[in-house]
Amino acid sequence: MLAYMLHRISGLGMIIFVSLHVVASFSMQQFGSTLGTTINTIYESVYFQVLLYFCVIFHTLNGLRIVILDFWPKLLEFQREATWVQWAVFIPVYALTVFVMLYIQLSGG
Repeated sequence: MLAYMLHRISGLGMIIFVSLHVVASFSMQQFGSTLGTTINTIYESVYFQVLLYFCVIFHTLNGLRIVILDFWPKLLEFQREATWVQWAVFIPVYALTVFVMLYIQLSGG
């Protein structure tokens, strides 16, 4: 149930990011307003990017698990194990991503 909810929330998070990106680009190009600059500042922050990468990586891996189970229905009896494998892949990939982002942020590079 947690994977189901996180899949929906992460998809919504990516939709919100893309929508904010379009609004920011449009407002900066058409009106030269500070709204676009403000939105850019928000989604260029390391906190927003950590959250966005969580959404992207989790949504991708969970979607891949769902596709694999849909293509090979005999594997549905191993759904619990597939979920554990997904988390076993997600946690180190996400941890490495966050580590690199924070290292770059803290080193000033």
